[in-house]
Amino acid sequence: MTSLQHPSTKEDILRYLLKQGEATAQVLADQLGVSSQAIRRHLKDLELDGLIEHRAIQEGMGRPNYVYQLSRKGRDHFPDQYDEFALSLLDTLAETVGQEQVGTILRKQWTRKAKDYRQQVGSGSLEERVSRLVELRKNEGYMAEWHRLEPEDQPGASPRFVIAEYNCAISHIAESFPTVCGHELEMFEVALPDCSVTRTHWLANGEHRCGYMIEPKQ
Repeated sequence: MTSLQHPSTKEDILRYLLKQGEATAQVLADQLGVSSQAIRRHLKDLELDGLIEHRAIQEGMGRPNYVYQLSRKGRDHFPDQYDEFALSLLDTLAETVGQEQVGTILRKQWTRKAKDYRQQVGSGSLEERVSRLVELRKNEGYMAEWHRLEPEDQPGASPRFVIAEYNCAISHIAESFPTVCGHELEMFEVALPDCSVTRTHWLANGEHRCGYMIEPKQ
């Protein structure tokens, strides 16, 4: 494949698009410190490989600008611990015992995983526990990160945290069994029992990341 000729810059492009959702060639050049000419060559190669796609946006009377984003194949390029065998197994189970029974099995599996998260996250400040939870997600194939949100105009208020996941390690499973996304939200609530967890972004809704707001319970 042509994308193997310059793996570092091309990987940087793919990772940037994974995190930001989309970008123009000029933005990529500025952010990655690469010439516009070189970036356009890499983009052409990546598009030929089917890893990215573009759409044209018209700004003013000049030539249209092109905005690039990952294709489905591009998203599949990133680590995925839950492979096609897992999805095939679930499909077979659904055909054998029924969709409802598979849902019960998945809930039991995620309940077990939630308890494991709770144990590994342990105790400590909320910031420490959020950091440990994100590390666990990274080890499972998610491109996860967290941010602290300082309270505005509320002296003494507890900080909030946002967890962002740009790569879903169970995306193929979630497409066929969307209830697993709800189980993931429940896992975070079990891992952080003194917090409320709400979803802010969702890959399944076409957004470029999954996002969760972590807030201490009042």
